[in-house]
Amino acid sequence: MAANAKWKVAIVMGSDSDLPIIVPAVQRLNAFGVAHEVRVISAHRTPDTAAEFAKNARANGFSVIIAAAGKAAHLAGVLAAHTTLPVIGVPVKSDSLDGMDALLATVMMPTGVPVATVAINGADNAAIIALQIISLGDRAIAAQLDDLKAGMAAKTAKKDANINQRLAELL
Repeated sequence: MAANAKWKVAIVMGSDSDLPIIVPAVQRLNAFGVAHEVRVISAHRTPDTAAEFAKNARANGFSVIIAAAGKAAHLAGVLAAHTTLPVIGVPVKSDSLDGMDALLATVMMPTGVPVATVAINGADNAAIIALQIISLGDRAIAAQLDDLKAGMAAKTAKKDANINQRLAELL
C-alpha cells in the first residue's frame, strides 16, 4: 500500500539495538499506508538532537511520535518535553529488571508532559494508538481500524466456537 502523504509518524529509538522491537510498528503503519520515519536518537548521548527533533517535528510533517527505549528510558519524556505532538512511549525490555525500569521511567511523567505508554515491547499497540489518533482526521484510516477490530472479533468468535471440541480432543 502506498504511504498516505497526509500523515507521518516518527519512530525514534534510543539505540539501534531496539530495532527488532519497533518492527511490528513499522509493519502496522505500512499495512495502513501511513508514512513514517525511523531514527536513532538518544536522550542521554544526543540530548540536543532529541530536543531539536521534537521541537521541529510538527514543522517536519509529523503527526505523532513513537519513542522506544530501554533501561533509564528517558527518550519519550525528553521528546514530550519539547513538543505538543502526542508522544507514545514503548518501554523496551533489557537484561536489567525485565523492562520494569523502562516501563516506570516512561510512564511516570510530571503533569503537563504526558507520554502515552504501552506495554513493555508493545510497539504494535503504539502504532495502533498512533493510527487511532490519526483516524480523528481521516475516515479512511478509521474504516481500516474498524476492519481490524472486526477481524480480531471474528477470530475470537471462531476460537470460541471451537474451544469445546479442542478440549474434548485433549481429554
